[in-house]
Amino acid sequence: MRIADLLDLCRTKGLRVATAESCTGGMVGAALTEVPGSSDVVECGFITYSNAAKVEMLGVGVDMLAAHGAVSEEVAMEMAQGAVTRSLADIAVSITGIAGPGGSEHKPEGRVCFAVTRDGWMRAETVEFGALGRGQVREAAAQHALALLKEAAER
Repeated sequence: MRIADLLDLCRTKGLRVATAESCTGGMVGAALTEVPGSSDVVECGFITYSNAAKVEMLGVGVDMLAAHGAVSEEVAMEMAQGAVTRSLADIAVSITGIAGPGGSEHKPEGRVCFAVTRDGWMRAETVEFGALGRGQVREAAAQHALALLKEAAER
């Protein structure tokens, strides 16, 4: 997918985009803003690597983090909703996961949770990229998030 095509789609539909990133550390926002003229589509990006940042910047519930952990679809949904609520964006994608190295039996390396929201519609999913190595998991997660943004923009 060409990022310029995604931006053109959002531009045509009058959509402003926000990102809420954890394990990708701003890679989605960087990819979007690499394209000249993206400023008329990209509203903002939140890099919320710590749980405290997720709570303070995006309004993720402390109880939600305690119950499900940062790497969960539930938290990803709150991150995406928080990005829309706390900005002027119409559409947002969130990413939270375990890029590696490491992980656990319950949350292995390469597990990444995503959510995307637009106009009250929301979709969340978990992708098991596997232990590809930190850089490859992060890149794969960023590309997947961009694809989710395109899906939401097409709705």
